Amino acid sequence: MRALFSLPFVLVAGAAAAQEAPASTVPDPFLIGNTPLTAWLVAIPIIVPLIGAGVLVALRSVPRVHSLITLVMMAVVTLAAVALNGVVAANGPLVMAMGNWVPPFGIVIAVDQLGALFVLVTSLVGLLGLAYARQEIDEKGVTFGFYAFYLLLMCGVNGAFSTGDIFNLYVWFEVFLIASFGLMAFGGERVQMDGAVKYGVLNLIATTLFLIAVGVLYGATGTLNMADIRTVLAQENAAPLLTIGALFTMAFAMKAAAFPLHFWLPASYHTPKIIVSALFAGLLTKVGVYCLLRVIIMLFGDEGTAFLPFLLVFGAATAVIGALCAIAQVDAKRMAAFLVVSGIGVMLIGIGLGTEKAFTGAIVYAVHSIFVMTALFLVLGLAASAGRIALHEALGLYASRALIAALFLIVGFAAAGLPPFSGFWPKFLLVDAALDGAGGLGTLATVGVILSGFLTTIAVGRTWALIFLKPAGEGVVAPDGGPGRAASAIALVVVIIALGVLPSVVVEPASVGAAGLLDPAAYQTRVLGGG
Repeated sequence: MRALFSLPFVLVAGAAAAQEAPASTVPDPFLIGNTPLTAWLVAIPIIVPLIGAGVLVALRSVPRVHSLITLVMMAVVTLAAVALNGVVAANGPLVMAMGNWVPPFGIVIAVDQLGALFVLVTSLVGLLGLAYARQEIDEKGVTFGFYAFYLLLMCGVNGAFSTGDIFNLYVWFEVFLIASFGLMAFGGERVQMDGAVKYGVLNLIATTLFLIAVGVLYGATGTLNMADIRTVLAQENAAPLLTIGALFTMAFAMKAAAFPLHFWLPASYHTPKIIVSALFAGLLTKVGVYCLLRVIIMLFGDEGTAFLPFLLVFGAATAVIGALCAIAQVDAKRMAAFLVVSGIGVMLIGIGLGTEKAFTGAIVYAVHSIFVMTALFLVLGLAASAGRIALHEALGLYASRALIAALFLIVGFAAAGLPPFSGFWPKFLLVDAALDGAGGLGTLATVGVILSGFLTTIAVGRTWALIFLKPAGEGVVAPDGGPGRAASAIALVVVIIALGVLPSVVVEPASVGAAGLLDPAAYQTRVLGGG
């Protein structure tokens, strides 16, 4: 624990040393088109929430200020993420070396367009979710550290999207896993502890596989810097790389909840507080997808293509089976959890197709899914203030809660990929990329994307009819979600509609990010200084 809270000060000191270093010791490409101050933009989304978590622990006895401090911290992080995207779009990848250790010998934070996009989306979702959290978490929950865990989760996820060191990627996994364990068990009820155990055991297995893969990779390459790994692997024999790649693929597929390693997610995501389920559904599985893109596609290069057919086949199975299981559920939160699984399958299809257009579709779909899955759980929280939402005990909310009914329908249509919402464009890109591909895999990808959307429409329509249209059962009282909770959901729905109307806001940076995965020369040059 002492090491955890000393980490922000290590980061600050290391970043300061990097900025104060003599010009001769820092590769010139580090700051091409930038200034020493702009390099801090890569560190702020990590340092600020981490320091904030420590401050909240120190102010545990003053719970009334926790939500305000968290709001300020997340606002700063979001503004920094917006600026980071602008700088990276204008000048290319942005790099900061820790402790003045020049790459590849030291740890770097290296953010390209792909990482900057995910940092922005993560920060924005974290900011918008606070209005709901403030209504759901009581003073006792605040005292027990909810907001500290919240900020620690944001720190870990942003760190995973920003690091340029593969062992440091494992470290950030551990940081947000610590936070997620605390949030999963938050409340201490039996069902929450049961979900936390299932979540914890399976994620620890995945993390162990990840660590083993990192160790074997280091033994084979002698480096942990991602840009340097790509350089070394391009010169290595392919035989040992297949074993290393298989370990990484299995670890990240389990993190992403891909079939047949998906069963832990629907068994645990419906158990915690709604705001916790929403954050997990929106963010955590996307880290696994991001890592597959970063490691299998960018680091392994041509050798990574050996895993793409497997990712496509299992992605199609995940997309269809997840949607089918969603139809079969009698609890609305479990239905939503299976829709998360189905969406992961769609992203894996995009990765498995292996083209720039398909990667662009997968990245856009990941951004869409972050917003939609977060909003879906928040809207379900509006439909039932606490506990399970059993579809056989319909709430009959349409007459008294028309706004909630409309929000659910919009989010559901977006999840299914129907226009004019955010889910339409990534599925269009993926189907277009699949039709460009030759052979049965392209056909399988097309069927998987379209069929999963059709089944998702059925699942969402069934849930909407039972919750909102079917007359309420005897003794069932329609809950009031509260203005703060509604504000979070409405803001996310506005974003979902905006991305459907103006898809280029995400498609353009996603396209740049996809091109950078296939040809990371600019990333390597910026990190390694041409060495």
